Amino acid sequence: MLKLSFEALMKKVVETDTIKLTGKVKKVVGLTIEVEGLKAFVGEVCRIFINSKSYVLAEVVGFRDNGLLLMPLGDITGVAVGCPVENTGKTLNVKVGPSLLGKVLDGLGNPMDGSSLDYETEYKLDRDPPNPLMRRRIDTVMSTGIRAIDGFLTCGIGQRIGIFAGSGVGKSTLLGMIARYSDADVNVIGLIGERGREVMEFIQNDLGEEGLKRSVLVVATSDQPPLVRLKGAFTATAIAEYFRDKGLKVMLMMDSVTRFAMAQREVGLTIGEPPATKGYTPSVFAMLPRLMERSGNSDKGSITAFYTVLVDGDDFNEPIADAVRGILDGHIVLSRKLAGKNHYPAIDVLASISRLMPQIADEKLKEKASELRDILAVYKDSEDLINIGAYQKGSNPKIDRAIQLIDKINAFLRQGINEFSDYKTTYERLLSIG
Repeated sequence: MLKLSFEALMKKVVETDTIKLTGKVKKVVGLTIEVEGLKAFVGEVCRIFINSKSYVLAEVVGFRDNGLLLMPLGDITGVAVGCPVENTGKTLNVKVGPSLLGKVLDGLGNPMDGSSLDYETEYKLDRDPPNPLMRRRIDTVMSTGIRAIDGFLTCGIGQRIGIFAGSGVGKSTLLGMIARYSDADVNVIGLIGERGREVMEFIQNDLGEEGLKRSVLVVATSDQPPLVRLKGAFTATAIAEYFRDKGLKVMLMMDSVTRFAMAQREVGLTIGEPPATKGYTPSVFAMLPRLMERSGNSDKGSITAFYTVLVDGDDFNEPIADAVRGILDGHIVLSRKLAGKNHYPAIDVLASISRLMPQIADEKLKEKASELRDILAVYKDSEDLINIGAYQKGSNPKIDRAIQLIDKINAFLRQGINEFSDYKTTYERLLSIG
């Protein structure tokens, strides 16, 4: 027994690296810090010592002329040429556990109120998506509590949906309603690149006290370094994966994917990656599926995900919107025209789709939703004629029926911020129209 213990100790001594290598800062250009005299791998976290007591964390993002390119995970004030740099041998991890519920975390997973965190284990930020053969099929409806979604764009447990809208059309409000009213066990909400003042507004006005109790917020505001904004999205996803691994029904909401893509573009351009489409680097389009494929069903639990996309200039075919639409299982389009008519939530049903609704929705619901979509399309095509009085009643039976039912359909689609509608009520009310 003593012999085995001695052998184990000797093995530990042999494997231990007794020489601690230290590099030094060679140059700081924009967002990158060049380091010489140190070996590290891409994604490894290093410490840049400003003095003997304080240091800045930075991550290796590339190499140049036998040196390392680092990007900071904090303020680099005080970093100077010659500052010592040590590698940690680790990538970024996030501490996870049941105590996260009700917490507001920064982009790296630390409590923003400065409180301590009891955690169960640590999860890597960059994890592989579930094995495609281990994913359970999506066959059960996820009630969001929003009539327009549950009735016309029925979502399943484990589905991934994009919410596409310009600025100020109600994305954050819609996310808050889903967080309060959905039948998920846990909400994980990532606010990526948002304005600092909007964080408390979202918590108090959109999420509410009840919503916060079963939620975890990850906040990386627009003033944070691009790498922190980038890691905020991965931190939120890793926390959602932890709760999914516990067998829970998780709702992941991220606002917004566009700001995540902008952060990756900043990182890419800074380390010399060539711009491709509208200034976005190729790594942006490689990173999007890597992030979004991690949500969905696994063999243990589910992550139903809503990702908002801030469309540039209300152009729904801009590069990020186009790429995201091709990855996700459906899209919800918010219309500025509807918002201008005080129609909230401003969901444009005709421009939106849930790819899994045909598989999971009841036949009666599908037939009725299809019928009402046709009526909405007919009314939209004839709206100008109707409004100027050029349409004569009786000229077209379809238009007559559309005029008759349009107010009932719009009343169904409109919903107050504090108005909850369970799935059964939505189902019955939709079938009663007409």
